[in-house]
Parts: sequence; C-alpha cells; structure tokens
Amino acid sequence: MGKDNNFVPHEIPRPEFPKRAIITGGMPYGNKTLHFGHVGGVFVFADVYARFLRDRIGKDNVIFVSGTDCYGSPIAEAYRKLHESGEFGGDIRDFVRRNHDSQKQTLDDYMISLDIFGASGLDRTAEIHNEESDLFIRKLYENKHLRRISTKQFYDEKAGCFLNGRQVIGKCPVDGCQSEKAYADECDLGHQYMPENLIDPKSTITGETPIMKDVYNWYFDLPAYNDLLKEYVARIQKQKNVRPLVHKTISEFLADPVIHIKNELLDNYSAVKSQMPEHEFIEEKKKPSFTIKFTKLDDMNKACEVLSANGIRFRTGKTLVPFRLTGNIEWGVPAPVLEGEEPLTVWVWPESLWAPISFTKAALERKGRSMDEWKDFWCSKDAQVYQFIGADNIYFYGVAEMGMFMALQGESGNLSDPPDGEMQLPILCANNHILFLNKKASSSGSIRPPMANELLDYYTPEQLRMHFLGLGLGQRSVSFNPKPLDPTITPDSPEYDQPDPVVKDGFLLSNVFNRIIRTCIYTTQKYYDGMMPVGDIDEQVLADAKKAVLDYERFMYRFEFHQCTYVLDSYIRKASKYMVKNLGDADKNEDDALRRRTLINVFHMIRTAAVLLHPMAPKGTEMILEYLQLDESFWSWDKIFDSISAFTGGSDHKLKFLEPRVDFFTRHPSQFGTDTEE
Repeated sequence: MGKDNNFVPHEIPRPEFPKRAIITGGMPYGNKTLHFGHVGGVFVFADVYARFLRDRIGKDNVIFVSGTDCYGSPIAEAYRKLHESGEFGGDIRDFVRRNHDSQKQTLDDYMISLDIFGASGLDRTAEIHNEESDLFIRKLYENKHLRRISTKQFYDEKAGCFLNGRQVIGKCPVDGCQSEKAYADECDLGHQYMPENLIDPKSTITGETPIMKDVYNWYFDLPAYNDLLKEYVARIQKQKNVRPLVHKTISEFLADPVIHIKNELLDNYSAVKSQMPEHEFIEEKKKPSFTIKFTKLDDMNKACEVLSANGIRFRTGKTLVPFRLTGNIEWGVPAPVLEGEEPLTVWVWPESLWAPISFTKAALERKGRSMDEWKDFWCSKDAQVYQFIGADNIYFYGVAEMGMFMALQGESGNLSDPPDGEMQLPILCANNHILFLNKKASSSGSIRPPMANELLDYYTPEQLRMHFLGLGLGQRSVSFNPKPLDPTITPDSPEYDQPDPVVKDGFLLSNVFNRIIRTCIYTTQKYYDGMMPVGDIDEQVLADAKKAVLDYERFMYRFEFHQCTYVLDSYIRKASKYMVKNLGDADKNEDDALRRRTLINVFHMIRTAAVLLHPMAPKGTEMILEYLQLDESFWSWDKIFDSISAFTGGSDHKLKFLEPRVDFFTRHPSQFGTDTEE
C-alpha cells in the first residue's frame, strides 16, 4: 500500500453508530398501489439509510422491514365500493393481496432493499403478527395499562349498522385544524379526538347524520404517560440525529386539556360554567376565542358534554386522549378476550405500530435465524431502531408508540431512556410533505398525482432516487415537479426550454461521474493493457477524500440526505476538473509519469465516491465494482480510508474490459434525443 498505509483516519468526535439496527419504512395501506409520495417521501430515504448501515456496521447487523397494512376501514370501504360496483370480484383478502403484490413490485423496481416486505393479514407474516398482537395487548393488560371504556360509536339508522372509522366524515374539532376530511376519531392530518366531538358528521353509506350508540372497547391509558413523554422530548431535543420537526410536533400533543369557545358565546358559557368541573378561564387577547383549561382529560370531556347539551359550539386543543386498541370491524387482527367480552378486533393504527416487531421476527425466520433474536435489535443498548415516516404520522409513532413501548418496560424508573434489556425507544426520521406541482398531493384534486410506477415511464430509478434525496424534505415541504407530468408546461410557456429538474439532478452521475470512470478505464486500456496502476496517492487527494468521507458520515448520521448529495456533487466535480486537466497535460506533453500518477489519484477518487454513492445509486456503483473486479469488502467502512492498493495486494490490477459507449449511470430511453447537457 502507498503513503496512505500510515494515514490516521480518525477524526474526533465522529458520530457513533449502533452495533445492530432495524430500519422501518412505514406501512402503506393495502387499498391501493403506491403513489409517488410513498417512495419519494419515505422509502427511498429508509433504503439509503439501510444500505449505508449495511456498509457501515455489516449487513448481518441490519434488518430493513416494512409491509402492507392489510386492515382498517379505508381498505374495507375501498373494497366494499369496488365489490358492489362489480369492479372487483374476489373477497377482501384477494383485494389486499393484489395491492400487496403491486406494492412489492414497485419497491423492487425502485431498488428498495427490504429484508422483508410482509403483509399484516397475509401468509406467514400474518400468523406471526397475530401472535405478536395477542402478546403485546396481554402484556399491556397485565401491567394494568389498559382501560375498558364505554364510548359512543356512530350508527346509521337508515343502513341499520354501526359505521367504521372511514364511513363517517365531518370537520375536525381540534382547534386550529382546517381539515374538512375528519373521520370518526381521527382527521386526515393525524389529530385524535373522541367521536362525539366530530363536527357535522355524515354517513358515507347513506349521507344521513348518524346517531351515537354505546360500545365498549379497550384503550391504552396514554394520558398517564404525559410526564414521561415530556422527559423523552427533553432528551431527544439534545440529539443531533432527531429533527426539530419530531420533538416540536410531539410537544404539541402534551399540553393540558383545553377547550376553545368563540368570544360571542361568552354569555352562553357563563350560564353553564357552574355545571362544569373546576377549570381555569383564559382570555385570549386579539383572538376570536377564549380558552378554558382543565387538569384532567375526564374533566374536559365532562365539560364537552355540558357544552354540547346546551348547543354551545367549541373546539378542543391538542392533548393526550386514551389510545383506542380495539373495535368491532370484522376485517381486522383478532383481539385477545381479556374479561369475557364479545370478540373484538384490533384497531389498525396500534397493530401497525408493533407490526415492525412482527416483521423483524419473520425476517429472522426467513434468514434461518432464531426469532428470539428480535430482542437483540429492539431491547439492547447496543442496537437502534430507525423509523422513517411522514410528518402526518408523528402522533402515532412519536406519541402513541413511545407511550406503549414505555408501558412494556420494567420498573426501572427511567422509562424515557430505558436500561439495557428493556424495550428501547426508536429514533424517528420524519420528512415534511412532498408536494406535487406545488400543491399537497390529492387524488381528488384537479391534477392527479402520479403513482410511483408511472414515474418509471419517464425516469430511471436512480435519477428519481437522487432527485428525491436532494429535495431537502427534512427541512421543509418541497414540491416535486416532473416536467413530463406538468400540464401547465406547453411549447409556448417559458419553462418549456428549461431542463427537467429530475434529469438535471441526474447529470452528476449520467454525465460527470460516468465520464470520469469511462475515461480512466479507457485510458488504462489504451496505455496499460487494461491494468489499473497502483501506487502512492498525493497527500492533497487523500485529504480531500478524508474530508468528503467525514462530512458525508456526519450528515448521514443526522439524516441530512440533501447535504450528502452536496458533498458528492462537490467532490465528483472536483475530481472531474483534476482528471481533465492532468490527463490533458499528460497527452499534450506525452508525459507517461503524469498520466500514471493522475490515474492512481483519480481511481482513489472513484473509489471514495463509489462507496459514498453506494447507498444512493446501488446499480451503477455495483457495476463499477464489477469492472474494478474487486470483492464486496470494497464497500466496508472498516476500510473506508484505504486506497485500492489495499484490495489489490499493492500491485497493478487487471480491470474488466469496457466496451465503447457503456454507461454506468444511464438515462431513461425517453430522454435520448433531448437536450441533456449541463
């Protein structure tokens, strides 16, 4: 090996990574195929991090799981409509399987490297998930964290049936929420409330206003974990690998129970306030409403009943409410019978939160390992679970899930930061919204957002992966503007001659990095019989590579994926300028020594860039390895600062012959013949 043999690679402090890791990619509902937001807003980021950790800590120490969410009222309702219209002839399981298979194919097409893409209601993963659900709920019950609560459920008298969550629609009662698509106890922005507080409810079956009937269900006592969740928030606020979006959103749900009433209803409130539990009156100056604050959720609910009985409109604030675990929808995971009640099913949201544990067990079994190893990943201080989600789901993963995981722990007294051997709390990587043509994607809008597989008619997976990573969704909501799918761009519009932003982001690979690799290999074929020269690397080249690696590592630890792409952009373009100048000078002056030294340096740049790009653009980078004819240890971060000579025994190395016009990073066939210059 050259001078880099004595190169000291360690910068202090460098981020520390776990010995083992679980990556989860959310769970898409089984009522449809994947739209672009599933892939571009969540799965690409989860996949890049999983691939990075496989290189960083070893592939046997990383398990990447996800699966189709097979249950829930959206699926039951979608199936009912299609079946009644004659558009789908099978049963609901067939309907879910069709969508699951489509989702899996799309993820494969985008090179999402899941160890398992299961299905909560299909095949072996369903068996394991049913067992895990039973164990999970029984453990909560045994630890006295469940409450059997009588609540009112919507009942459609005209249809003669109880309505599931998606068969009721109204306006969200949570103060400040503008959602016009609120269901029985959850709006489309993720706010939770008691069903009786839904504003202007209507049955989606008959269009009638449903009545309320009493039902009994099991609830997790989430409000009891308010203080522990505040401790948890205080801790993650100090972590560099937790985005502010996460702890700020969680904090919003930890406020005291409050009710907001419009100022013009002050006299009405005054007439009934003596009927309410003790509360604090808060005047909101310069606001159209005043606030009444309670110390207990039950007191707030009693006050809501008083206000409703007297026809006084109000909105509740964000606060913790008991988290429903069960329901009476037929299509669902069977719930354990705990106190002789009639059989119930598990509500879809809670079981989707522990489904990654089920899928971890299924993945271990598929690998021929013991399912008991799941504890090494979920209950060890040496391990870490990373959950990639969208901003709308922070309540479920950051509040409800964290509370339930705390409830599974022992009596350590430090449940917000549990000791080794107890259920550890995941790290959430939540992205902001990925918009479509500057609007929030909606299938009911005037312009339908594309499904994920449709985009592959215009772009390669790697072009899309690089574009999504560079959007900076960790910082803000960003619009996805694919030029071929923008109906506002016509030959007469000024944007018509502008480059497609997706294609433009791909230039770094399809133009610049391609040219570097091809030029270097063709040069070895022309001058050295296809042998890659090996020798000492210039100190400045080593220093530049080291800086790129350490910057990339720091940004990856913080989930700052767009910054990782900037590091690569700067590094690869600098390598290109160096190569063009020095090989040009070597050819002009017939200087073989300069040519050989330039190739040695540039191949080190290619190696460094390829390892850093490997999680992002796996197909192209693995093709580089194929032509370098080296083994898989090339990707290991244990050797991240080594030169190629460490893999060749210090000798010049034969490369695979590169035919003319072979690309490592390709453009989509539809892009040939268009202006794709930088």
